[in-house]
Amino acid sequence: MPVMTRRAIGLGVAATLASRPARADLETAARAEGSVNWYVAQMSGEAAESMGRRFTKLYPGVSVSVFRTTGQVAYERLQQELKNNTPTCDVFSSTDISQYPALIKRNALARYEPVNAAELARPYQGLGEKGFYYPTTGSLQIVIYNTKTVTGADIPRRCTDLLDPQFDRRVGIAHPAFSGYFGQWVLAMRHLYGWSYFERLAANNPRIGRSGNDPLALLNAGECRVGTGPASTSAVNIARGNPIAIVYPEDGTVLTVGPSAITAAAPHPNAARLFMEWLLSRDYAEACRDWSLEPVRADAEPLPGLKQISDIKTISLTAAEIARELPEAIEQWRDTFGN
Repeated sequence: MPVMTRRAIGLGVAATLASRPARADLETAARAEGSVNWYVAQMSGEAAESMGRRFTKLYPGVSVSVFRTTGQVAYERLQQELKNNTPTCDVFSSTDISQYPALIKRNALARYEPVNAAELARPYQGLGEKGFYYPTTGSLQIVIYNTKTVTGADIPRRCTDLLDPQFDRRVGIAHPAFSGYFGQWVLAMRHLYGWSYFERLAANNPRIGRSGNDPLALLNAGECRVGTGPASTSAVNIARGNPIAIVYPEDGTVLTVGPSAITAAAPHPNAARLFMEWLLSRDYAEACRDWSLEPVRADAEPLPGLKQISDIKTISLTAAEIARELPEAIEQWRDTFGN
């Protein structure tokens, strides 16, 4: 699994640990600030608001103001704040990991090492930059199929099985220009098989949506037989009785992450630190399961119907790879698929 190269920026580990306030002191300082502003793209608005209320119940006196939108819109808003020197965001939780190295280069992220970062599950370790940003949600990109129309030997076992001519016009996929998570799946397949994989996929005339969840709708409607999708949303569909089954591909399940970080100019820096600790806590992991979000802690139970992440062969990409390669892959996609 690729591991991100770490840059030595700012304080060393010893200095960081020495400056970390004790939990009781941190809670007192956070209550004195009274609130934390959370920019989040990793979940629905309803889920984010519920998370905020849960945090406040655990830490009375510290409210959470939620700004929920897409990762790109949140990033643009944060950049505008930086340009105008009008800081509002305390904690930035995006679905696009490639945004974070760019923010570090602008000295826009605060250095803080949460105690709870030590509890990340092994596949998530290294998918961040120590002291600056850490995975707080994960998403496994799997292969899915319609159980009414695909059985026995026709069930796909590998990502390459989506290229089988029997699935002509019946493969459902997303679009890398609209879904950051699917964009990472595209890059992973390009790493494994080269762009010829997508030229062969195009020959199968796939149905292309935008969101990573669009293929699920196509499979549920019977318009497609196989496709790609997030494991968590697929598990929710299965629990609702929809004719969906999931496959952890033998050639690897793509692991995508949604990181979180504290901004350097956070108006409520202590509340932000406390909130970052909570985003990596067991309580938050349980809240994620309540909202069918995949938790990132080693001691967290997987979502119902899903495997423990440590038992899955995963593929992951670094932030640098995504930032460097995704724009080119999107252009290749449009040249190949015409959209």
